[in-house]
Amino acid sequence: MNPPKTDARRHHDPEVRGFASDNYAGAHPEVLAALALANGGHQIAYGEDEYTENLQRVIRSHFGSGAEAFPVFNGTGANVVALQAVTDRWGAVICAESAHINVDEGGAPERMGGLKLLTVPTPDGKLTPDLIDRQAYGWDDEHRAMPQVVSITQSTELGTLYTPEEIRAICEHAHAHGMKVHLDGSRIANAAASLDVPMRTFTNAVGVDLLSLGGTKNGALFGEAVVVLNQDAVRHMKHLRKLSMQLASKMRFVSVQLEALLAKDLWLRNARHSNEMAQRLAEGVRAVHGVEILYPVQANAVFARLPHEVSERLQKRFRFYFWDEAAGDVRWMCAFDTTEDDVDAFVAALKEEAAR
Repeated sequence: MNPPKTDARRHHDPEVRGFASDNYAGAHPEVLAALALANGGHQIAYGEDEYTENLQRVIRSHFGSGAEAFPVFNGTGANVVALQAVTDRWGAVICAESAHINVDEGGAPERMGGLKLLTVPTPDGKLTPDLIDRQAYGWDDEHRAMPQVVSITQSTELGTLYTPEEIRAICEHAHAHGMKVHLDGSRIANAAASLDVPMRTFTNAVGVDLLSLGGTKNGALFGEAVVVLNQDAVRHMKHLRKLSMQLASKMRFVSVQLEALLAKDLWLRNARHSNEMAQRLAEGVRAVHGVEILYPVQANAVFARLPHEVSERLQKRFRFYFWDEAAGDVRWMCAFDTTEDDVDAFVAALKEEAAR
């Protein structure tokens, strides 16, 4: 059967890949096939379709019988909806200073969600009970936003990982103070792949109340989900999703992508591959004079410090971002479609530029 005709034209070279972000990658072919499978005919809108119903079964297979998924458009939307569901209007969220909700969401949690973020500096992107206590106080002080939630990211924005035991300690500490725990899981698959454990091992099994489940960074075209793990912890999720402009009318096209990733092992295959490419990249750049790897490479990110002029020359050959330009820190990300040849070509280019 011939593919359908289209008036659209290709405007990019599909063989070009960089190290700027896993969001730069296209959609995995199996996800695109799932989208085509879900197309055609009519399905009930706004989440009452067969694909969203089946997604609930898939989610429960990963996170337990009490889990419920609320598909949304993107990660910022997932975080804003999730955090609103566990806070009052006077509530605050304790998070790492490096948290995505603090530095990369355009102020959406505070401006759109009406939340106060109480940030804590961390050496590696990870909170601990002691670090949480720097902001966990003043519940009876009407002059201060009330800490009601602890939000952690797994894997973190610095490419590091929490162990299940570390998350359990955070959950027990937060719950002892009457706070809920939210996990930003935009790269949760990379964390599970690196730890070699099911996702439930460091979420519902250790006390996480709800999470933002990533899809886009791991092979989806678009779409994430808020997954409620503790039904007693949240309020009015359906209404908050709509109010926050995250209710998709044709939700089947979000749900079927997550089903394609999670029903079998595509999510794990993609994450393992991107992690492996990051390890290959780290091994290659360690040998380059003047390059310092800043954090343990535990997922699909490599953070490094190198001379500014070397980075600027290298950016003309491969796309990537400065993380802290003043310090010379950069971030290199690998994706599900990064190849060994991509990594080797990048390392070779770095060696050339560093030698100039």
